[in-house]
Amino acid sequence: MTADYAESEHFMGDLTPALDLGDIEGQGIPWQSNRPATARIPILIESPMAFDVDVSVELRSADEETVHYVRHTGADQLMIRWLPRGRYDLEWYLPRLRLGAGSYRLVVTLYHRSDMGVQAAAQEVLEVPVEGEQLDGEEGQTSWILETVEGPPVSELSWRKGPEDWFYRHFDHAADTIIHYMLGDSPLLRGRVLDVGCGDGITDLGIFLRCQPELLVGIDPFRGYERLPDLMKDNHVPLEELPEGLVFRPCDGNHIPYPDDYFDVVVSWGSLEHIAGGYLQTLREIKRVLRNGGLFFVHPGLYYSNFGHHLGEFTSEPFVHLTRPEPELRKLVLESDPDYIDRGGGYQADPAEYWQWYKELNPITVANFEQELRALEFEFWRVALRTEDLIEYSSPSLQRYGMQDLATLELYLSCHNRKSPRPEDFEISEAP
Repeated sequence: MTADYAESEHFMGDLTPALDLGDIEGQGIPWQSNRPATARIPILIESPMAFDVDVSVELRSADEETVHYVRHTGADQLMIRWLPRGRYDLEWYLPRLRLGAGSYRLVVTLYHRSDMGVQAAAQEVLEVPVEGEQLDGEEGQTSWILETVEGPPVSELSWRKGPEDWFYRHFDHAADTIIHYMLGDSPLLRGRVLDVGCGDGITDLGIFLRCQPELLVGIDPFRGYERLPDLMKDNHVPLEELPEGLVFRPCDGNHIPYPDDYFDVVVSWGSLEHIAGGYLQTLREIKRVLRNGGLFFVHPGLYYSNFGHHLGEFTSEPFVHLTRPEPELRKLVLESDPDYIDRGGGYQADPAEYWQWYKELNPITVANFEQELRALEFEFWRVALRTEDLIEYSSPSLQRYGMQDLATLELYLSCHNRKSPRPEDFEISEAP
């Protein structure tokens, strides 16, 4: 057992968001009920990053007793997952007002996520006189346009690029799925967190910056995380170096070099299927280092799903690993030019490595995995399954496989660690 597990202090406050609204500018005064209503809303991000930014607008009567209209960016599909330090202009556009003549107030509120909760960061008010008769009919769909004034272009941020972008899939989607969807914003995420099989570390970075835990350790023997500083720079994460408290080590899951009950949360995203020779020892190690009542999130690759082979660079043929003879599949991989997908830049494996990784895959199924976790006394909390809309038994060789295994694409699971009391946990008093 190594003695260097107390690796850092809590990451203190450098990322505490500081957000401000500038002076809101209307389209011109007075507004008219038969014309579109617009407003320019300046946003200033003074800290390195702000997460889950949301802006709401309310049109209220002058006495503020009646709210005539309220919308916010998130409701209109502008999901501002994060913004780096800079100045931005947000334009709000309403095609048609449905207000009678009078005096109104446009109240703009800026929200962000901080300290595991949503907070209002700033609020500004614009006085709006309106002229004209109140119109009937629909106002039309609100639209928002966010542009950069000073800082990286919004179009180059991962959340704007969407699911095709590798950094988005890990920094935004995976981190959000773990934090909010599967672990329910648990306060345990502010403690000590371990990621088993962290890969390039992008997901860990996303979790750390959003939750600011006491310590987050990512372990992976393949050292893909050594590329993370370059990936941060390429994707406009405005940090010169990794934040203190985010630590990576070239360890494997079968020998986790930390004491019993050390971590509050353990996560594993797409790694258990890659542990050569099986993953049961890794599950035992996870249970050992995770404290009683701690949270375990796991997203294992399911071998019998359509793309459970991890050979998407070579073929899009459905269930190719279940329908083709192994020599034929091996030839396909070793004698093909891979069509590399975006994996965050850096190292690109050759076909021989892909074949080795394929041969090392663990054939995980939902039913067997559930039994294994129950045998280790994990108590299930949340589970999500993503399935195919339709499975075609297009080859006779598929008949040997169960419907659930073929149809289930992904498993997401969170559970509590429950440890049976040990004799040393009880005080034994001497008889009088």
